[in-house]
Amino acid sequence: MKNIFLIIAVIFSFTATAQVTKVSLQASGLTCSMCSNAINKAIKSLDFVDKVDANIKNSTFDIFFKQNAVVDFDKLKKKVEDAGFFVASFTATIQFDNVAIANDAHVNVGANDFHFLNVKDQTLSGNKTIKILDKGFIPAKEYKKNGSLTKMPCYKTGEENGKRIFHVTI
Repeated sequence: MKNIFLIIAVIFSFTATAQVTKVSLQASGLTCSMCSNAINKAIKSLDFVDKVDANIKNSTFDIFFKQNAVVDFDKLKKKVEDAGFFVASFTATIQFDNVAIANDAHVNVGANDFHFLNVKDQTLSGNKTIKILDKGFIPAKEYKKNGSLTKMPCYKTGEENGKRIFHVTI
């Protein structure tokens, strides 16, 4: 019986860490290829990052992850900020497996807790791209505007009961 629980735990831990397949972020404040290179190097220094494809023209970075890695969105944002720049847009492509979502509701997907805003109630399956709406992941004006989409205090604090909550839309 213990073996069955162990096998189930291993299966769930594997699926929990393999949820995020790609992150695309746009940085603001870049003026030259050296700026792009600084962000590229900073992001690559994270242990869960496998590959970074930079587009200097658009100041965008497509980030791919090591297999079974737990992806930390806050660490990615911090690396961009530590390089001297800001995140202007942040999307994540996530593998969903029949996950029911509802507007202004929380859901756990893998290692992350998401609060979906401005969405229709639906079930997500397969790869879907979500946009993070938290402070520091979008411009301040957009963040302020999105505050009207929820009355929950977690939008301002970014957490609930000590857990990090990411506010997202599809």
